[in-house]
Amino acid sequence: MTTTKTARELAETYFTAWEAGDFEALRGVLAQDVEFVGALGTASGVEEALTGLEGLGRVLERIDVKVRVAEGDEVITWFELCTSVAPPAPTANWMHVEDGKVTRIRVTFDPRGLLAGFERQH
Repeated sequence: MTTTKTARELAETYFTAWEAGDFEALRGVLAQDVEFVGALGTASGVEEALTGLEGLGRVLERIDVKVRVAEGDEVITWFELCTSVAPPAPTANWMHVEDGKVTRIRVTFDPRGLLAGFERQH
């Protein structure tokens, strides 16, 4: 007997796996046709989404979750995105879950610090 994870549990797994660099675990929570829209770009499908998460993962130091609110198939996680190239960025992440997988992700934050940090690296 399998049990489907709740939207909150999927969000917790997503953030824990991303912070740990465990992209196979991340793949396990994302729908094949997941849609991602964020301050730094968009991704369609699991491969593009993982590529984007891996890219930001190269500078990710930690994810400092402040609060997570779940209602049905919707989850909003408010956190500080802590990277090696910029000051912590207060970030909101909204996820929609269908059939036990994350199907939509919307992320908003002020990207100026990260963009400046990326520029300094080059």
